[in-house]
Amino acid sequence: MEVHNVSKGNSKKTILVALAGNPNCGKSTLFNALTGARQHVSNYPGITVEKKEGIAEYDHIKVKIVDLPGTYSLTAYSIEELVARNFIVDEKPDCVINIVDATNLDRHLYLTIQLMELGVPVVLALNMMDLAQKHGLEIDVEKLSKSLGIPVVPTVARTGQGTKELLKTVVGLSSRIQKSPLSGSFFSYGPDIDPVLDQMEEEITKNNFMTEKYPARWVALKYLEEDRQIIEKGDEINPQLSEKLKGYAKILEEHLAKTLDTYPEAIIADYRYGYISALLKHGILQSPAKIGSKEITDIIDKIVTNRFLGPMIMIFILYLVYEFTFRYSEKPVQWFEIFFSYLAQIAESSLPPGLFRSLIVNGIIDGVGAVLGFVPIIVFMFLAIAFLEDTGYLARVSYMMDRIFRTFGLHGNSVMAFIISGGIAGGCAVPGVMATRTLRSSKERLATILTAPFMNCGAKLPVYAVIIAAFFPAHQARVMLVLTLIAWFVALGMAWILRSTILKGPPTPFLLELPTYRLPTFKGLMIHTWERTWQYIKKAGTIILAISVLLWALMTFPGMSPEQKKVFNQKKREIMNSGAPRENIERELERMKVEEQQAIFMNSVAARIGKAMTTFTRWCGFDWRTNVAIFGGFAAKEVIISTMGTAYSLGDVTEENIPLSLRLRQDPSWNAVKAWAFLLFVMLYSPCIATVACIIKETGGFRWGAFAIVMNTMVAWVVSVVVYQGAKLLGIM
Repeated sequence: MEVHNVSKGNSKKTILVALAGNPNCGKSTLFNALTGARQHVSNYPGITVEKKEGIAEYDHIKVKIVDLPGTYSLTAYSIEELVARNFIVDEKPDCVINIVDATNLDRHLYLTIQLMELGVPVVLALNMMDLAQKHGLEIDVEKLSKSLGIPVVPTVARTGQGTKELLKTVVGLSSRIQKSPLSGSFFSYGPDIDPVLDQMEEEITKNNFMTEKYPARWVALKYLEEDRQIIEKGDEINPQLSEKLKGYAKILEEHLAKTLDTYPEAIIADYRYGYISALLKHGILQSPAKIGSKEITDIIDKIVTNRFLGPMIMIFILYLVYEFTFRYSEKPVQWFEIFFSYLAQIAESSLPPGLFRSLIVNGIIDGVGAVLGFVPIIVFMFLAIAFLEDTGYLARVSYMMDRIFRTFGLHGNSVMAFIISGGIAGGCAVPGVMATRTLRSSKERLATILTAPFMNCGAKLPVYAVIIAAFFPAHQARVMLVLTLIAWFVALGMAWILRSTILKGPPTPFLLELPTYRLPTFKGLMIHTWERTWQYIKKAGTIILAISVLLWALMTFPGMSPEQKKVFNQKKREIMNSGAPRENIERELERMKVEEQQAIFMNSVAARIGKAMTTFTRWCGFDWRTNVAIFGGFAAKEVIISTMGTAYSLGDVTEENIPLSLRLRQDPSWNAVKAWAFLLFVMLYSPCIATVACIIKETGGFRWGAFAIVMNTMVAWVVSVVVYQGAKLLGIM
C-alpha cells in the first residue's frame, strides 16, 4: 500500500489543537502535562459527552488544546467516535496530535492512518518511550516520520519529557498549514476495492458531494464501510447520487462474498493493518526475542486476572482502598467538624434570635457544612481511585468482570459504566449512564443504564460515613466493603431479571485492550483528584446550598398555629413571673425554646410529608424525621446528610453543635439494625434528579426515567423491610 501526502501554509497567534488517541494511550496524562492547571471541563453542545479544554503556550503563541474522547477508529460506531470525528471536521483544528502507545504501535497506528485519510494536519506523539525502551523496543523515529510523511515526536507524558518539542513541532506545522478543503492521504486497498473506490471518487468529485467538508475518496470509503452517519447525510444532500454510491458498495459486497467470503469493511481493515505491519518491519521497529517489562506485565496479569485469584485480589484491593480512605481522613474530618461547629457558635452569638439566624445556622451552616465536612473522605477516596485508574488496574477489573457480567446478561463494557457510577465508590451515576454509549446492543445498554445507579456514588459516601461512624466505628472499612459487594449483587441481580423479562436479547462480543502497568505521576494523581473533588465542592456550594435552604423552609413553615403561640407565650410569662432564682428561670426558658422549635418543626410542611411517608417506611423502621431526609435525597443524595443535620438540629437541640453521628447514636429511635436498613435504602432507592434527567435523555423518553425511580425505590423498600423485619423476628433488636 502506497501513501502520498499533501501539505499547505499559514500562521496565527492562537492555534487550535485536538488531542486524539486510543483509550489507555496516555492521552489524558499528556493533556495534563501540556496544560497543567489551565484547563476546564464542559460538555459538547447538545450532548452530554465530556469536553476537556486547556491552554498551553510556546514562543508567545497560545495553543488551545481540546482533549477528544478516546477512540480506536473514526468510523462512527459509538458517540465518542462520532464526537471526535465531527470536532475534527467541523472545528477544523490547525493540528491534530495523535498520541500512540510506543509499545503497541501495530494497533495504535490504525487511528493514525484514518486521520491521514481524512486529510487533517497530524503530529504523531510517540508516547511511553520509556516503557518501550524497558521492553527492549528500538524505534527509528526519523524513519517512521519519513515513511508516514508526518512529524513524529517521542514523548513520556508521565514525566513531561518531549512536551516542549511537541509544542514546537505543532506550532511550526500550524504556521506552514493553510486551511482548505480536506485532501486526504491515498492508500491502496487492493485490486478488488481500488477500482470501485476510483469510480465512486470520480462521481463524488464531479457532483461536489460533501467535498466542502470531506475528501472525496474518504466519503467513498465511508460508503463501503457502511458508516451510518455519512450515508444518512448523503441521503439528505443528494438522494440519487447516494443511492448510486450505495449501489457500488452493494455490488462490491456481493462480489467479495462470492469470491473471498468476506465484506468490504474487513478487507479495508486488513489492508490498513497490513500496511502498518509492513511499515514497522521496514527497519522502523526492532524488538528482542524477550521483552523484560512486557513479560513482567504478563506475569502480573496471570495472577491478578486469574479466574479464581483475581476476584479475591480485587476484593482485597477494595478493602485497602476503604482502609486507606477512612484511616487517613479521620483527623481531617474532625477538623472540619470543629470548624463548622465553631462557625455555628459565632453565628448564634452574633445574630439576634429569629428566622434569619435559624436560616444561617440550621439551614446553611448545618446543612452545607454537613456535606462539606466530608471533603477529606472524598479526597482520599478519589485519590485511591485515580491511582488504580492510572496504573491500569481498573482495565483488568473490566476484563475479569466480563465473565461474571455475561452470566447476568450484560456486556463487558457495562463494567466501566458500573465502575464510573461508583462500583468502587466515589463515582457518579451521570457519567456512568453516559458511558453506556459504547454498548452497541440497545437492550444491553438499557439494562446497564437502569442498574448502574445502584452503585455507591460519591454522593452516598457522606451518608455512609455518618451512619458507619455512629454505629460501626470499629469496622468502617469492612462495612464499606460489604456495602460495595451488596450494591454489585443487587445491580447484577436486577440486570438478570431485566434481561430475562422485558429486555431479552442475544449477547454481543467484548473486546478490550489491557494497558501496560505503569506508575502514576504525582501531578497526574493530583489533577485527577482535584477535578473530581472540585465538582463535589461546587455541587455543595450551589445545588446543595439551594436545596438546603428550600428544605429549611419546608422544616420551618408555616410555623406554629396562633393557639400554640398563645400557649407558649403564656408559659414564658409564668416562668418569668415565678420568682425563681435567675439560673432556674434561664434553664426553663431554654427548655421552652427547645419545645418551641420542636413544635415549629412538627407543624412544618416537611414534617407532614415525613409523617405521610411513614405508612410505607415504618416497615423499614424509619420515623418521620428520617423520611424527611430520604425525601430530600430525591433531589441529590448529598442532601440526605444536610437535611438530617437540619432536621436533628431543629428537632433535637438539647445539646447544640455536636456532630450528627453523635446525635444519631444518642437518639433512642436509632440502633444498628435501623442503621443497616437505612444504609441499604439510601444505596438502592431512586436515582437523583440529575441521573434521572440523564436517563431520560439517553433513552429518549420519560418512560424509562419514571421506571428507574419506581424500580429502584421498590427494590430499596423490599430489601430494607427484609433486613429490619427479619431482625425483629429473629430477636436481634
